[in-house]
Amino acid sequence: MLSLRAVNQYYGNQHTLWNVDLELQPGECTCVMGLQGMGKTTLVNCITGHLPVASGSMTWHDVGSPPCDITPPLRPFPFDYWHRLCPAGQADLFSTERRGESAYCAGRRRKPRAVAVKGEIYDFFPDLYGRRQHKAAMLSEDDQYQLALARALVVRPRLLILDEPSRGSGQHFVHKLGDLLVRLNRDIGLTVLLAEQHLPFIRRVADRFCLLHRGRNVAQGRVIQLDEPLLAQWMTPDPAR
Repeated sequence: MLSLRAVNQYYGNQHTLWNVDLELQPGECTCVMGLQGMGKTTLVNCITGHLPVASGSMTWHDVGSPPCDITPPLRPFPFDYWHRLCPAGQADLFSTERRGESAYCAGRRRKPRAVAVKGEIYDFFPDLYGRRQHKAAMLSEDDQYQLALARALVVRPRLLILDEPSRGSGQHFVHKLGDLLVRLNRDIGLTVLLAEQHLPFIRRVADRFCLLHRGRNVAQGRVIQLDEPLLAQWMTPDPAR
């Protein structure tokens, strides 16, 4: 569905991503993982076109259609393909302050596509049904995040991008979010790209992983391949590395 090959990115003179490869398979959840500051959000921003790519390629490929080059700045990621939900300073469809940052789902549809019916959305988010008459600003932070997710799913995106959804959230909400992502994969075949460092959450919801360390892809594969030696080497803070 989405292929990245040898992607490099710079902030000024600082080389932030080094020849990163990534492959997203339809209907699977792929996690870009790593410690804080290792390039996860930078990679997501390159994929969505919010940051330029210095070199390398990004290709979108729908089943039955020819590949489409979406490498920024050659071509921005077509908004009808994706919805993104992440902590950031901008918003489009929905914005709310969430622990000092904003959670948002972004993207406008260029072409008409199937729209989820209200009952189907409430089936995924039963908590929102009981609060359907409430103003969004009056909802709890966790419910606001659910609302942002629900709004993203209404237009049935091909790809849902989540940037560290477990950060700053309580264990109960993280567990509910994990249940939801597993169900979205299983029931409607939604493809998910997850940037995350919370290992229990990753193991529960992701099928594949791409592990970044200082902007380099040091390991990738099936999540069941995340063994203790690999995690000890790359997911344990070590100032010497």
